[in-house]
Amino acid sequence: MDEVTGSAARATPAPALAGPSAGAPQPTPGSPPGRARGGLPGPPAGGERRDRLHGWRSRDVLRATALVTGYLLGLTVLWVARELFLTAFLGVLFGLAVGAGAAQLTRLRIPRGLGAALIVFGFVAALYGIGATIAPTLQEQGVLLRTRVPEAVDRIQGWLNARPGFASLLLGPREDRQARNTLPSGPGPRLPSGGAGRAVPAVPGGTAGVVVPTAGSASPQISTIGQRVTAELGGATRYLFPFLSSTVTVAAGIFLILVLAIYVGADPHLYHSGLMHLFPHGARDTAGAVLTRVATVLRKWLVTQLLAMVLIGVVSTITLSLLHVKAALALGLIAGLLEFVPTLGPIMAAIPAIAMGFLDSPEKAVSVALAYLVIQQLEGHLLIPMLMKEGMDLPPALTIVTQGVMALLFGFLGLMVAVPLLAAVIVPVKLLYVQGVLGDAAYEDEVDAEAS
Repeated sequence: MDEVTGSAARATPAPALAGPSAGAPQPTPGSPPGRARGGLPGPPAGGERRDRLHGWRSRDVLRATALVTGYLLGLTVLWVARELFLTAFLGVLFGLAVGAGAAQLTRLRIPRGLGAALIVFGFVAALYGIGATIAPTLQEQGVLLRTRVPEAVDRIQGWLNARPGFASLLLGPREDRQARNTLPSGPGPRLPSGGAGRAVPAVPGGTAGVVVPTAGSASPQISTIGQRVTAELGGATRYLFPFLSSTVTVAAGIFLILVLAIYVGADPHLYHSGLMHLFPHGARDTAGAVLTRVATVLRKWLVTQLLAMVLIGVVSTITLSLLHVKAALALGLIAGLLEFVPTLGPIMAAIPAIAMGFLDSPEKAVSVALAYLVIQQLEGHLLIPMLMKEGMDLPPALTIVTQGVMALLFGFLGLMVAVPLLAAVIVPVKLLYVQGVLGDAAYEDEVDAEAS
């Protein structure tokens, strides 16, 4: 009887449906569903099970598609209007400097908007006055540069041809140069640029336009250094300065820069407060400090570059005049204008000056190169640190790489804005990551020293 009762009791289902078993862990009151007492994972909630079974819902797919499409459209608009955005960045950059000047004029009880307009139009009037004063000399020396620089390049080629070892080091082996010079690149006869020779007309099924040297002629040099340099410069000019093909585009770009400079300089707090509304309330203090620091660094960099442009232009003109280099004023103006592009600009400015010095002698060309080297060393180690007070310490290698990438992507406009854009990226990285996350005390002391 007991065995029957025991077997019947074992056959009776346990009261699990009425509640949890006595031995199972009980969920604590207020604990989230799906987690048992003691932190042990319990059965997933019904909503989690449904999400796990069904995956992404239709609205999730639509939301992700809309986000990806929006990002792609934004990138497309940025790429199509890249020249407009880069020009606008230059306008904002100049507006920061104009704003500092307008703030100083408020001490004379001049309204800030009027002061910004006075600074911009006064700067334009000063440039026009200086240009009108030196325009006749610049025009004469500009014609001299266009006619004498190719002659200087030809003299450099003759000097290299007289020194085969040095020419091979710069231009490659003589056999490779002759192969490049004699092989035709297209139909039609090709005449040598120097030396006697005759062109063989095209023969059906044969080689077209091969130049055959006559008796007593030197090895044919079809493509001279001057022609190569002219071709390379022409290609670089078309790539770097595509906007110069239209006078309307240049005028519109200058007008946009001037207008933005006036508006930003007249009321910078309006745009600063507008940017603050894009950040959450808890992050606005930090974002405001970072934006203020970026604006300060960019303003100091621009003012420093403008002063350096004037000083380098004057010093280069005086130095070239003392060395009796032709077109010293035009070359000094080129050096001053290209000073706006750090690192690469001085190198670009030194090339025509060295070529003009070579017209007189190779020794004078070496003297010009040394003079430009000394000027740049004095600028980098004395002038810029004194003006900037180490306000924007960018690694030179990173600066050159950034300039190369920006020039490759956006041309000369990208080359102009490469350094200030790099500074606008480096400053938040240092403040938010190096100082805020890593807690680098050395950089924090540096920032405090610069602020004081």
